[in-house]
Amino acid sequence: MEKQLALDMVRVTEEAALASARHMGRGQRDEADQAATEAMRRTMDEVEMRGTIVIGEGERDEAPMLWIGEPVGRGRPDDVVIDIAVDPLEGTNLVAHGQANSITVLAASEQGGLLHAPDTYLDKLCVGPTVAGHVDIRQTPTDNVRAIASALRRDVRDITIVILERPRHEALITEVRSTGARIKLITDGDLSAAISCAVSGTGVHGVMGIGGAPEGVITAAALKCLGGEIQARFRFRSDAERERAARMGVPTDEDHVFSTEDLAPGEDLVFAATGVTRGDLLEGVRFFGGGARTHSLVMAYRSKEVRFLDTVHMFDRTKPPAVRL
Repeated sequence: MEKQLALDMVRVTEEAALASARHMGRGQRDEADQAATEAMRRTMDEVEMRGTIVIGEGERDEAPMLWIGEPVGRGRPDDVVIDIAVDPLEGTNLVAHGQANSITVLAASEQGGLLHAPDTYLDKLCVGPTVAGHVDIRQTPTDNVRAIASALRRDVRDITIVILERPRHEALITEVRSTGARIKLITDGDLSAAISCAVSGTGVHGVMGIGGAPEGVITAAALKCLGGEIQARFRFRSDAERERAARMGVPTDEDHVFSTEDLAPGEDLVFAATGVTRGDLLEGVRFFGGGARTHSLVMAYRSKEVRFLDTVHMFDRTKPPAVRL
């Protein structure tokens, strides 16, 4: 079941990537997101499952599609029952401006296998398999940068930390720079960056800073499959967000540290992502006469499988694609 579901889920992210990539560089962030969302919804309804969106585009009144609680899938009585967390297009601004590292992404699990996170912020610390167990978000950024370097047996000057370029991170950026570590500032897409830190060869060794809580849950699913680690603490922007978290049964103490297992406790975890614009981890969608080519990552936790898929989509068979390595 897990293997078939993994292939079904990557088909969902591929269709979303193909749809949103048509908007690359056109300054149409909302249109790109809508195209990805509609393609995801349409493709999900072809899958033999009874799925429920637990992390999506928002509340039902705010999101016309892929809202939290929305049923998806074929929906027959004998279909598998799963929870799904989606980010139809991570990096809408990246697509709108033709910039790197935009992806379509989702995670799926058995019921209860993904934290129902409120739409607020998390303070996050993400590292790869070699560093997992050697960092502590309660320590200073300096301590954690040094811990990353020590675990990787590298000089601190050879470590690269990804941080979202936001005013709220000015002090964090200053402190990390003071350690001698290198910093890669990004405008969007901390989920993609977090996955990259768990894949050898990307040149990313850690992700620090405050970003979206829903993206944090999807990140946890990916890092769990890869053997990496995320530690996170809620950073509520208002009393209303804190109250909503309490209604969802989520601990609201901002000192409470959530582990990878807290955010993604499922055992039948599946993660899928497809590149929209070229990035550190995945190639973007490449169109050619009569079709397109996509590059995806799909992982299944229980079967311990990680696959990179290079797929040619033939829209018009009368125009054969130039398939080459």
